[in-house]
Amino acid sequence: MKKYLQNKLNNEKGMTLIELLAVIVIIAIIAAIAIPSIGSIIENSRNGAVKSDYQNALSSANIYFTENPSEPTVSVSVLAGKGTGVTTSYLDDQGSLQDAVLITKTKTGNTISGSAIANGKTYTLKSALTNSQLSSIKNADFTGAAIAPKS
Repeated sequence: MKKYLQNKLNNEKGMTLIELLAVIVIIAIIAAIAIPSIGSIIENSRNGAVKSDYQNALSSANIYFTENPSEPTVSVSVLAGKGTGVTTSYLDDQGSLQDAVLITKTKTGNTISGSAIANGKTYTLKSALTNSQLSSIKNADFTGAAIAPKS
């Protein structure tokens, strides 16, 4: 019996065409499942980068308003020019944010409003949002459409 199995194994030279096709089909199925998932992950990370830039601008505005207490509003372009450490690099790389995004000083927490272009989309804040309201929005929901706070 041992001799018979050794002879059979020695005669096997490689994979058959059916085995090769089965492997290709399995790889194609895995790719069909993975590619759309990867696309949504990339889109969510881009949306998260834009949201993060808005939050960074709000944080930098706190420093600006402390140093300039008489100013009621400040634009992101002013913050970037003042060296307050505002990092809106993702949006700035897209050539956006200019004076279209404003931070308004309020007693209950600074708010941010306006539009910025990134990822080929215009991100418009439908109403002025605080940092906590921005944080409550999921990256997947922070899309190019007008964004309002969750109620």
